[in-house]
Amino acid sequence: MNTSTEPMLELRGVSKTFTLHHQQGTELHVLDAVDLRVTAGECVVLDGPSGQGKSTLLKLIYANYLASAGRILLRPPGEPELDVTAAEARSLVRIRRDTVGYVSQFLRVIPRVPALDVVAEPLVEAGVPQETARATARHWLARLRIPEPLWSLPPATFSGGEQQRVNIARNMIRQRPLLLLDEPTASLDAANTATVIDLIREAVQAGSAVIGIFHDRAVGDAVATRRVNVASFRKTA
Repeated sequence: MNTSTEPMLELRGVSKTFTLHHQQGTELHVLDAVDLRVTAGECVVLDGPSGQGKSTLLKLIYANYLASAGRILLRPPGEPELDVTAAEARSLVRIRRDTVGYVSQFLRVIPRVPALDVVAEPLVEAGVPQETARATARHWLARLRIPEPLWSLPPATFSGGEQQRVNIARNMIRQRPLLLLDEPTASLDAANTATVIDLIREAVQAGSAVIGIFHDRAVGDAVATRRVNVASFRKTA
C-alpha cells in the first residue's frame, strides 16, 4: 500500500450549480465549496441521503460535469499535476484511459461486442497483447460468476445484475491510480457483493485511491477507510 500523504486527488472550493432552463432559469445549487483530499491506498465512502450530490461529485471528478467553481487536481504517480476543470479534451481522454476508473450505475458499451472483449478492452488499449488480455478477462468474468456460455454474447442481452458485473470487471481489470464507484453492488446478490468487496480491498491494498457510494451501509463499512458526509457540502441558506 502507498502510504504517501501527498493526495492523489484534491478538490479545492468545488461548486456545482445546475440552471433549469425549462423552469424559468431556476438555479439548483447542488454542491458548494467542496474541499476534499484523497490519498493513494484509502477508500473514501460518500455518505448522505439521496439527492445530496454524491453522484454529481463523482461526475465532476470524471469530468462528465463541468464544475461551476473551484479546481479538481489529479496527481498520478510519475505524471504532472492535472486540473480536471481546465483540461483539454485529449487530456481527459488520456486520464480516463490511464488514470481514473469509473464504475457507474449503467454499462455503456458498443452493441454486438462480446462480453469477453468488452472486459478485455482496457488492457488492449494499454498495450497488452490481445490473447493475454482475453485470458485475464476470462479470469475476471469467472470470478464475478458470469456463466461461460455468455462470454461470447453482447452484454446488452444480459440481466441487470450480469451487466453490472461486466461493468465492474471492465473498469477494475486494469489497475488505475483513482477508482470511482457509484453504487457498484446495488443489483448484486450476496455472493457477488462479497466478491466486489474483496476486489475493492485489493485495489486499495495495491495503492489505488478509491471514492465510493454504496446503498448498502454494510458494504461501505466493509471497505471504508474514511467517510465523508456530502450534505456538509450543500448551501444552508
